[in-house]
Amino acid sequence: MIVDKSIDNGKAFDWGRTSKEYAKFRDIYPDKFYQKIVKRNLCIKGQKVLDLGTGTGVLPRNMYKYGAEWKGSDISENQIVEAVRLSKENNMNIKYIVSPTENIDFPDETFDVVTACQCFWYFDHKTVAPKLYNLLKKNGRLLVLYMAWLPFEDKIAGESERLVLKYSPDWSGARETVKPIDIPDCVYDFFEMISHEEYRINVPFTKETWHGRMKACRGVGASLSNEELTKWESEHLELLDKIAPDKFEVLHYCALAELKVKK
Repeated sequence: MIVDKSIDNGKAFDWGRTSKEYAKFRDIYPDKFYQKIVKRNLCIKGQKVLDLGTGTGVLPRNMYKYGAEWKGSDISENQIVEAVRLSKENNMNIKYIVSPTENIDFPDETFDVVTACQCFWYFDHKTVAPKLYNLLKKNGRLLVLYMAWLPFEDKIAGESERLVLKYSPDWSGARETVKPIDIPDCVYDFFEMISHEEYRINVPFTKETWHGRMKACRGVGASLSNEELTKWESEHLELLDKIAPDKFEVLHYCALAELKVKK
Protein backbone atom coordinates (compact mmCIF):
# COMPACT_ATOMS: atom_id res chain seq x y z
CA MET A 1 0.00 0.00 0.00
CA ILE A 2 1.36 3.41 -1.01
CA VAL A 3 0.28 6.76 0.42
CA ASP A 4 1.79 9.94 -0.99
CA LYS A 5 0.20 13.35 -0.42
CA SER A 6 1.46 14.51 -3.83
CA ILE A 7 -0.40 11.68 -5.61
CA ASP A 8 -4.22 11.49 -5.64
CA ASN A 9 -4.36 13.86 -2.66
CA GLY A 10 -2.93 11.13 -0.46
CA LYS A 11 -5.45 8.39 -1.32
CA ALA A 12 -3.90 4.96 -0.71
CA PHE A 13 -3.27 2.64 -3.66
CA ASP A 14 -1.81 -0.82 -4.14
CA TRP A 15 -0.73 -2.08 -7.57
CA GLY A 16 -0.78 -5.61 -6.22
CA ARG A 17 -4.58 -5.50 -6.15
CA THR A 18 -4.71 -5.22 -9.93
CA SER A 19 -1.74 -7.38 -10.94
CA LYS A 20 -3.83 -9.91 -12.88
CA GLU A 21 -5.45 -7.19 -14.97
CA TYR A 22 -2.13 -5.38 -15.29
CA ALA A 23 -0.48 -8.52 -16.68
CA LYS A 24 -3.31 -9.12 -19.14
CA PHE A 25 -4.26 -5.64 -20.28
CA ARG A 26 -1.35 -3.20 -19.84
CA ASP A 27 1.16 -4.72 -22.22
CA ILE A 28 0.01 -2.26 -24.85
CA TYR A 29 3.01 -0.17 -25.92
CA PRO A 30 3.28 -0.17 -29.73
CA ASP A 31 6.44 -1.28 -31.50
CA LYS A 32 7.33 2.34 -32.24
CA PHE A 33 7.67 2.92 -28.49
CA TYR A 34 10.47 0.33 -28.30
CA GLN A 35 12.09 1.34 -31.58
CA LYS A 36 12.57 4.86 -30.23
CA ILE A 37 14.70 3.31 -27.46
CA VAL A 38 16.72 1.06 -29.75
CA LYS A 39 17.48 3.94 -32.13
CA ARG A 40 19.19 5.65 -29.19
CA ASN A 41 21.43 2.58 -28.82
CA LEU A 42 19.89 1.85 -25.44
CA CYS A 43 18.79 -1.49 -23.93
CA ILE A 44 20.62 -3.48 -26.60
CA LYS A 45 23.11 -6.36 -26.72
CA GLY A 46 26.17 -5.84 -24.56
CA GLN A 47 24.38 -3.62 -22.04
CA LYS A 48 23.21 -4.34 -18.49
CA VAL A 49 19.87 -2.70 -17.76
CA LEU A 50 17.93 -2.17 -14.55
CA ASP A 51 14.19 -1.50 -14.97
CA LEU A 52 12.72 0.35 -12.00
CA GLY A 53 9.04 -0.03 -11.16
CA THR A 54 8.99 -2.91 -13.63
CA GLY A 55 5.45 -3.98 -12.73
CA THR A 56 4.76 -7.17 -14.68
CA GLY A 57 8.01 -6.80 -16.61
CA VAL A 58 6.47 -5.19 -19.68
CA LEU A 59 9.59 -3.26 -20.71
CA PRO A 60 12.24 -5.98 -20.23
CA ARG A 61 10.04 -8.68 -21.74
CA ASN A 62 9.30 -6.68 -24.89
CA MET A 63 12.91 -5.57 -25.29
CA TYR A 64 14.47 -8.93 -24.42
CA LYS A 65 14.93 -9.75 -28.11
CA TYR A 66 17.41 -6.87 -28.48
CA GLY A 67 19.94 -8.72 -26.35
CA ALA A 68 20.48 -6.65 -23.21
CA GLU A 69 20.90 -8.31 -19.83
CA TRP A 70 17.88 -7.23 -17.78
CA LYS A 71 17.03 -6.95 -14.10
CA GLY A 72 13.68 -5.61 -12.91
CA SER A 73 12.55 -4.30 -9.54
CA ASP A 74 9.17 -3.37 -8.12
CA ILE A 75 7.73 -2.54 -4.70
CA SER A 76 4.80 -4.91 -5.25
CA GLU A 77 5.36 -8.62 -4.70
CA ASN A 78 2.20 -9.45 -6.68
CA GLN A 79 3.50 -7.53 -9.68
CA ILE A 80 6.82 -9.39 -9.54
CA VAL A 81 4.99 -12.74 -9.31
CA GLU A 82 3.31 -11.93 -12.63
CA ALA A 83 6.58 -10.67 -14.14
CA VAL A 84 8.35 -13.92 -13.24
CA ARG A 85 5.48 -16.02 -14.57
CA LEU A 86 5.28 -14.23 -17.91
CA SER A 87 9.05 -14.27 -18.37
CA LYS A 88 9.28 -18.01 -17.65
CA GLU A 89 6.41 -18.75 -20.03
CA ASN A 90 8.40 -17.03 -22.77
CA ASN A 91 11.76 -18.61 -21.81
CA MET A 92 13.28 -15.27 -20.88
CA ASN A 93 16.17 -15.09 -18.43
CA ILE A 94 15.21 -11.89 -16.60
CA LYS A 95 16.03 -11.44 -12.91
CA TYR A 96 13.44 -9.71 -10.72
CA ILE A 97 13.55 -8.41 -7.16
CA VAL A 98 10.89 -7.05 -4.82
CA SER A 99 12.16 -3.76 -3.45
CA PRO A 100 11.31 -0.07 -3.23
CA THR A 101 13.60 1.83 -5.58
CA GLU A 102 14.95 3.76 -2.60
CA ASN A 103 16.31 0.49 -1.12
CA ILE A 104 17.83 -1.11 -4.20
CA ASP A 105 21.32 -2.38 -3.53
CA PHE A 106 23.79 -3.21 -6.30
CA PRO A 107 27.54 -2.58 -6.55
CA ASP A 108 28.64 0.75 -8.00
CA GLU A 109 28.86 0.98 -11.79
CA THR A 110 26.84 -2.20 -12.38
CA PHE A 111 24.52 -0.92 -15.12
CA ASP A 112 24.83 0.75 -18.50
CA VAL A 113 21.19 1.88 -18.49
CA VAL A 114 18.50 2.39 -15.87
CA THR A 115 14.93 2.62 -17.15
CA ALA A 116 11.82 3.93 -15.39
CA CYS A 117 8.56 3.50 -17.30
CA GLN A 118 5.31 4.93 -15.93
CA CYS A 119 6.79 5.21 -12.45
CA PHE A 120 9.39 7.94 -12.06
CA TRP A 121 7.14 10.33 -10.11
CA TYR A 122 6.58 7.73 -7.37
CA PHE A 123 10.18 7.87 -6.17
CA ASP A 124 11.88 9.91 -3.46
CA HIS A 125 14.13 11.65 -5.96
CA LYS A 126 16.55 13.10 -3.40
CA THR A 127 17.32 9.55 -2.29
CA VAL A 128 17.09 7.86 -5.68
CA ALA A 129 19.12 10.27 -7.85
CA PRO A 130 22.50 9.74 -6.10
CA LYS A 131 21.80 6.01 -5.83
CA LEU A 132 21.25 5.71 -9.59
CA TYR A 133 24.32 7.87 -10.21
CA ASN A 134 26.39 5.31 -8.31
CA LEU A 135 24.73 2.26 -9.89
CA LEU A 136 25.40 3.49 -13.42
CA LYS A 137 28.69 3.28 -15.25
CA LYS A 138 30.58 6.48 -16.04
CA ASN A 139 28.86 6.92 -19.39
CA GLY A 140 25.56 5.46 -18.13
CA ARG A 141 22.09 6.55 -19.13
CA LEU A 142 18.86 7.11 -17.24
CA LEU A 143 15.84 6.64 -19.51
CA VAL A 144 12.45 7.83 -18.26
CA LEU A 145 9.41 6.70 -20.28
CA TYR A 146 5.71 7.48 -20.28
CA MET A 147 2.52 6.90 -22.27
CA ALA A 148 -0.99 8.23 -21.59
CA TRP A 149 -4.29 8.60 -23.38
CA LEU A 150 -5.41 12.08 -24.43
CA PRO A 151 -8.87 12.72 -22.94
CA PHE A 152 -9.39 16.11 -24.56
CA GLU A 153 -8.63 14.76 -28.05
CA ASP A 154 -10.20 11.29 -27.91
CA LYS A 155 -13.91 10.79 -27.13
CA ILE A 156 -13.69 7.27 -25.70
CA ALA A 157 -10.72 8.17 -23.52
CA GLY A 158 -12.47 11.31 -22.33
CA GLU A 159 -15.71 9.55 -21.41
CA SER A 160 -13.90 6.70 -19.63
CA GLU A 161 -11.79 9.19 -17.71
CA ARG A 162 -14.85 11.10 -16.56
CA LEU A 163 -16.22 7.89 -15.07
CA VAL A 164 -12.95 7.25 -13.22
CA LEU A 165 -13.14 10.77 -11.79
CA LYS A 166 -16.69 10.12 -10.61
CA TYR A 167 -15.33 7.43 -8.29
CA SER A 168 -11.83 8.87 -7.72
CA PRO A 169 -12.22 12.66 -7.93
CA ASP A 170 -8.69 13.26 -6.59
CA TRP A 171 -7.02 10.94 -9.10
CA SER A 172 -4.07 12.95 -10.38
CA GLY A 173 -3.52 10.81 -13.47
CA ALA A 174 -6.34 12.58 -15.31
CA ARG A 175 -6.46 15.49 -17.77
CA GLU A 176 -3.27 14.64 -19.64
CA THR A 177 -1.98 16.78 -22.49
CA VAL A 178 1.16 16.35 -24.59
CA LYS A 179 4.16 17.61 -22.63
CA PRO A 180 7.75 16.67 -21.75
CA ILE A 181 8.34 14.41 -18.76
CA ASP A 182 8.91 16.44 -15.61
CA ILE A 183 12.36 15.74 -14.19
CA PRO A 184 12.79 17.11 -10.64
CA ASP A 185 15.56 19.68 -10.14
CA CYS A 186 17.49 17.48 -7.70
CA VAL A 187 18.03 14.88 -10.43
CA TYR A 188 20.10 17.42 -12.38
CA ASP A 189 22.66 17.46 -9.58
CA PHE A 190 23.72 14.03 -10.85
CA PHE A 191 22.45 13.83 -14.45
CA GLU A 192 22.20 16.04 -17.49
CA MET A 193 19.50 15.87 -20.14
CA ILE A 194 20.63 14.58 -23.52
CA SER A 195 17.30 14.63 -25.31
CA HIS A 196 13.58 14.33 -24.89
CA GLU A 197 10.80 13.49 -27.32
CA GLU A 198 7.00 13.54 -27.29
CA TYR A 199 4.78 12.07 -30.00
CA ARG A 200 1.16 11.04 -30.56
CA ILE A 201 0.19 7.47 -31.36
CA ASN A 202 -3.02 5.45 -31.82
CA VAL A 203 -3.30 2.28 -29.74
CA PRO A 204 -5.77 -0.45 -30.81
CA PHE A 205 -8.33 -1.87 -28.37
CA THR A 206 -11.49 -3.92 -28.14
CA LYS A 207 -14.20 -3.17 -25.58
CA GLU A 208 -12.77 -5.94 -23.40
CA THR A 209 -9.15 -4.80 -23.59
CA TRP A 210 -9.97 -1.10 -23.07
CA HIS A 211 -12.15 -1.96 -20.08
CA GLY A 212 -9.32 -4.09 -18.68
CA ARG A 213 -6.76 -1.37 -19.28
CA MET A 214 -8.94 1.20 -17.50
CA LYS A 215 -9.56 -1.16 -14.59
CA ALA A 216 -5.79 -1.62 -14.22
CA CYS A 217 -5.16 2.06 -13.56
CA ARG A 218 -4.36 3.69 -10.24
CA GLY A 219 -7.69 5.49 -9.97
CA VAL A 220 -9.68 2.27 -10.37
CA GLY A 221 -8.37 -1.20 -9.59
CA ALA A 222 -5.46 -0.09 -7.42
CA SER A 223 -7.50 2.12 -5.11
CA LEU A 224 -11.30 1.61 -5.19
CA SER A 225 -13.07 -0.52 -2.60
CA ASN A 226 -14.58 -3.79 -3.83
CA GLU A 227 -18.05 -2.24 -3.75
CA GLU A 228 -16.93 0.84 -5.68
CA LEU A 229 -15.08 -1.30 -8.18
CA THR A 230 -18.15 -3.42 -8.88
CA LYS A 231 -20.22 -0.29 -9.54
CA TRP A 232 -17.52 1.27 -11.71
CA GLU A 233 -17.19 -1.88 -13.82
CA SER A 234 -20.93 -2.06 -14.44
CA GLU A 235 -21.13 1.60 -15.45
CA HIS A 236 -18.02 1.45 -17.62
CA LEU A 237 -19.20 -1.60 -19.56
CA GLU A 238 -22.56 0.10 -20.09
CA LEU A 239 -20.77 3.24 -21.26
CA LEU A 240 -18.66 1.33 -23.78
CA ASP A 241 -21.74 -0.38 -25.20
CA LYS A 242 -23.12 3.09 -25.94
CA ILE A 243 -20.09 4.87 -27.36
CA ALA A 244 -17.56 2.31 -28.63
CA PRO A 245 -17.51 -0.06 -31.61
CA ASP A 246 -16.20 -3.58 -31.15
CA LYS A 247 -12.73 -2.51 -32.28
CA PHE A 248 -11.29 0.99 -32.06
CA GLU A 249 -8.16 3.02 -31.47
CA VAL A 250 -7.45 5.41 -28.60
CA LEU A 251 -5.19 8.39 -29.13
CA HIS A 252 -2.24 8.45 -26.74
CA TYR A 253 1.00 10.36 -26.47
CA CYS A 254 4.37 8.88 -25.61
CA ALA A 255 7.25 10.71 -24.01
CA LEU A 256 10.83 9.89 -23.17
CA ALA A 257 13.69 11.68 -21.50
CA GLU A 258 17.28 10.46 -21.88
CA LEU A 259 19.75 11.67 -19.25
CA LYS A 260 23.42 10.84 -18.81
CA VAL A 261 25.60 10.61 -15.76
CA LYS A 262 27.39 13.86 -14.99
CA LYS A 263 31.16 13.62 -15.13
